[in-house]
Amino acid sequence: MSQELKIGVVGVGAIGRTHIERINGKLQGAKVTACADVNVDFGKSVAEKYGCKFYADGEEMIASDDVDAVIVTTIDPYHEQYVMAAIKAGKFVFCEKPLAPEPEACRRIVEAEMAGGKKLVQVGFMRRYDQGYRQLKKAIQSREYGEPLMLHCAHRNPAVDENYTTPMAVENSMIHEIDVLRWLLNEDFATAEVVFAKNTRRTHKNLMDPQIMILTTKSGVRIDVEAFVNTGHCYDIKCEVCCEDAILNLPEPSNIEVCAKAFRGHAVHSDWSTRFVDAYNVEIQEWIDATKAGRVDGPTAWDGYAGQVTAAAASKARDAQTVVKIEMDEMPEFYK
Repeated sequence: MSQELKIGVVGVGAIGRTHIERINGKLQGAKVTACADVNVDFGKSVAEKYGCKFYADGEEMIASDDVDAVIVTTIDPYHEQYVMAAIKAGKFVFCEKPLAPEPEACRRIVEAEMAGGKKLVQVGFMRRYDQGYRQLKKAIQSREYGEPLMLHCAHRNPAVDENYTTPMAVENSMIHEIDVLRWLLNEDFATAEVVFAKNTRRTHKNLMDPQIMILTTKSGVRIDVEAFVNTGHCYDIKCEVCCEDAILNLPEPSNIEVCAKAFRGHAVHSDWSTRFVDAYNVEIQEWIDATKAGRVDGPTAWDGYAGQVTAAAASKARDAQTVVKIEMDEMPEFYK
């Protein structure tokens, strides 16, 4: 597929529009030619703004000749519907995380893809495309510093609104760590636990904040992930890997140092959109390149399933305040 890839986007909310802008304005080898949204008037306005054809029915768009490949950026409960439609149409599909909200739905996608005989699905776990995490993975894989033994991680936000509730710390925030740490270590998790710290004064009645997720891998690596989503001051992502012979730290993104008003320092990021903007660009460009080559290089449907199984176990552990064993089938040969 050497010509320009024609992409259809289902769901034109904030992330959908940013993907359209990066594909049409920054990246190479593709163009968004169609979009779909259940909000017809809004969807039409987006289509007009970006010069693409509008469809009120996402499945009709996916099946049409106007698109070669699909990006799904709807709200989570509709991911399964549109990913399944892409598999049925035999088209490559990039689905923002989660692949589906429930492990059973992810498993149905996995089975449909295997039945079709070809990998078509990529899940939007963009941390894997961040330069810092890629440096960490290279260092871990080299075994130059011995075996990894422990990881200490943090996922901090300046603030969330009252729609953000206790379960979302695992299911919407720490799901990123669940995937990227599984990828860094190249192994699945065996157990999960979630414990609560003393609540910050900035939280609300439906949110326990901070929380700490504790994961143990099958080989015994011990991981703690802090989710503190009302810090009041910054968006901060940490990952420290304690190996036998070294401590490896995720590097901070580079920002200029400023000396002004009797203070010397550098800015910190206020949200994910600036902290990981380069990772998003790399992620979508690599997806375009792989799709044109007829393959899936990024996180697969199986990775989406594994992430949701782990998240579901962590959520169960949080609610029961106990350690939960993570039970998951062995990865099929299809995904190895």
